[in-house]
Amino acid sequence: MEGFIHTGLPGRVVFGPGAVGSLGDEIGRLGAARALICSTPGRRDAAEALVAQFPGRIRAVCAEARTHVPADVVAVGRAAARDAEADSLVAYGGGSAIGLAKMIAHTTEVPIIAVPTTFSGSESTDMEGMLEDGVKRLHQSARMLPATVIYDPELVRALPPAVAIASGFNAIAHAVEAFYSPGANPFASLLAEEGLRTMALALERLTAEPRSLDGWGLGLRAAWLCGQPIVSAGIALHHKAAHVVGGSWGLPHAETHSALLPHSIAYNAAAAPAAMVRIGRALGAAGSDAASAMYDLMRRIEAPLALQDLGFPEAGIEEAVAMILAAPCANPRPLSAGPLRVMLTNAWRGSAPV
Repeated sequence: MEGFIHTGLPGRVVFGPGAVGSLGDEIGRLGAARALICSTPGRRDAAEALVAQFPGRIRAVCAEARTHVPADVVAVGRAAARDAEADSLVAYGGGSAIGLAKMIAHTTEVPIIAVPTTFSGSESTDMEGMLEDGVKRLHQSARMLPATVIYDPELVRALPPAVAIASGFNAIAHAVEAFYSPGANPFASLLAEEGLRTMALALERLTAEPRSLDGWGLGLRAAWLCGQPIVSAGIALHHKAAHVVGGSWGLPHAETHSALLPHSIAYNAAAAPAAMVRIGRALGAAGSDAASAMYDLMRRIEAPLALQDLGFPEAGIEEAVAMILAAPCANPRPLSAGPLRVMLTNAWRGSAPV
C-alpha cells in the first residue's frame, strides 16, 4: 500500500441562477470594500454595470485581460490594483480574466472572488501560466486560489456553443491529468472522474438543448469538479504541451487544450493503464481505448480537433518538441522526441489518436 498526500481546497462556493446578485455581500464577507474587477475588453460594459450595482464595494475596473495572461498585461493590472488601493479582486469572465486576477494576487496578497462565465475550471486551481518573453511559464501559490467562487448559470447561458465546448474540454484536461500526474491520489481521482463524467454529460446535453439552464448549471458544477484535483495532483505532459504550443504561437487557449487532449492521453496510455480505465469509464466507454473514447466524444459535439485550424504551422512541430524537451515535466511516460513528434503531428492534423 502506497501513501499519498491530498491538499483540500479552502474557499466558498455560491451557486445558482441569479447568484451574481450576491457579489456585494460576498465582497463584504471578506472584510473588503475596494474591489478591483478584472475582465477582458469585451466584458468591460458588464463589469462597469457591476460597479454601478454595488456602490461602496467596487472601486475600479481593469478590462485588460488577454489570452495566455501576458506579463505586460499583468503589470497593468498590478498598477490598477495599487491605484485603486484594492483590498480584493473580482475576476469576471473566463480563464483570461481569472488568470489576470490570479497573477495580481500572486504579488499583492489580496483575496479573489471569481465569477466564471465559461467552463474553464481555472477558478478552482491555485496555478496560472503567464506569458513572459514569448514563453508561457507556470506559477503556483495558495494566494492565487479564489477565496469565493460565484457560479451563476444565467451568466454562461449566452455563450456561443463553440466557446462553451472548447472551455469544457479545457476543464476536462484538468481532470484527465489528475489521474496520472505526480501527486495523483485517491481523493483527487474521485473528483476527477466525477468531473469528467459530468462535463461530458453537460456538453452532450447542451449540444442537444442549447437553451437548457439546467445544462449550463451542470457544466459549471463539472468545471468546479474538474479544476479541483490538480491542486494536489499537479499537471503533466498535456499542460506542458498546451502552454508551449498555445503560448508561444499565440493560439486560443481552450481550443489548444481541446485539440491536444486525445493525443496526450494516447501518449500516456501504456504507462498509466489504471488511469485509462477510469477515463474510459467516465466517458461511458468502459473497456474502450480512452484516447479514442475522448476523440469520439469530441467529434460528436464538434469540438476543435486540429491545431492547424487554430493557426499552428506544421513547421512549428519540431520547435515545439525541442521546447518541451528543454524544460521537461514529470509524466508517466518519459518524454522523448519521436513520440512527442507523433503526438503533435496527429494533433496538428486532427486525426485519430494512436
